[in-house]
Amino acid sequence: MSHFPKKGLWQQCPRCHRHVHRLEWGQLRICPYCGYYLRLTAKQRIQQLTTGNDFIRLPKLAEHTVPFTFPGYQQKLAQAREKTGLKEAFVAGQAQLAGATFILGVMDSHFMMGTLNIVVGARLRQAIETAKQRKLPLILVIASGGARMQEGILSLLQMNTVLAAYDALNAAGLFTLNILTDPTMGGVSASFAFAADIVLAEAGATIGFAGKRVIEATSHEVLPTDFQTADSLYRQGQLDAVVQRSNLTAVVSQLLRLH
Repeated sequence: MSHFPKKGLWQQCPRCHRHVHRLEWGQLRICPYCGYYLRLTAKQRIQQLTTGNDFIRLPKLAEHTVPFTFPGYQQKLAQAREKTGLKEAFVAGQAQLAGATFILGVMDSHFMMGTLNIVVGARLRQAIETAKQRKLPLILVIASGGARMQEGILSLLQMNTVLAAYDALNAAGLFTLNILTDPTMGGVSASFAFAADIVLAEAGATIGFAGKRVIEATSHEVLPTDFQTADSLYRQGQLDAVVQRSNLTAVVSQLLRLH
């Protein structure tokens, strides 16, 4: 019998490098040896932040209508859809947790790094506008590498349109909560990521604009080891709290009860 782990059942932890059986990772995908967090899918996040099957997807979410001609883009879209089972990098619906009803939107970093494009921007606005129409709290779980370069300036435009919709929701006095997860980068971090009433970050998340290596290469300086980490941003007053993944459901439940 081979001493190598059976393919598909085991995964090497990126931090401690131990081979961990898929059952040991658990539903929250936490390494049992060092506590490292694997990135969750949109489906796993929804299961974490809802009660039972109380998640109803918003009807008629935006889909692709304009074929972009960026070389290889359509192939990458097809691969991402096959890999994740999603049509795009953002899912939204009405959810329940701790007896509270709210609109939940989740970005999935497994779909082209959760990048912001025309469709994701439109879906974000739909989720925000639905929360406003139904007078419900809005919770966004953010995981994104930034704007999707294959859609050029049109993807950058989404930063402003989503932020404008968010401002209108805040003006209506409805509770908003953003949960920043790994990674929250680029145009997403520079626009609506910090626009909520309360901004939480999952422990260990990388949060920033340009990547650390890019900044070091252009500035010719060595940055601190905790640069662009959730803990660093919390110490600087940019976050309301840093939450362990195992405690996130309880924290969100409490915030919903208080509001």
